Amino acid sequence: MASQSQGIQQLLQAEKRAAEKVAEARKRKNRRLKQAKEEAQAEIEQYRMQREKDFKTKEAAALGSHGNSAVEVDKETVGKMGSIRTSYQQNREGVLGNLLKMVCDIKPEIHVNYRFAG
Repeated sequence: MASQSQGIQQLLQAEKRAAEKVAEARKRKNRRLKQAKEEAQAEIEQYRMQREKDFKTKEAAALGSHGNSAVEVDKETVGKMGSIRTSYQQNREGVLGNLLKMVCDIKPEIHVNYRFAG
C-alpha cells in the first residue's frame, strides 16, 4: 500500500511539475507574442512616419510650384494693369475730345434708306 501511495505521490509531483512547465511555457509564449507585437507596432510606426514624410515632401513640391505660379500671375497682372493705366493716360484726352465732337456737332441728314412718298 505504501508503494502505491508513494507511486501516487510521485505521479502527483510529476503532474505538478508538468503543470509548472506548461505554465512557464505559456508565460514565455505570451512574452514572445507581446515582444513581437511591440516590434511590429514600432515597425508600423516607422513605416507610417516614412510615408508621411514622403507625402509632405511631395505635397510641398506640388504646393510650392502652385505658389510660384500664383506669384508669377500676380506679377503679370500688375504689369498689365500698369500698361493699361499708361495707355489710358495717353489716350484719355483724345478719346474725350472725339466723343464730345461727335455729340456736339450734329449734322442733320436724311438716312440712306428713307424713301420719299409719292
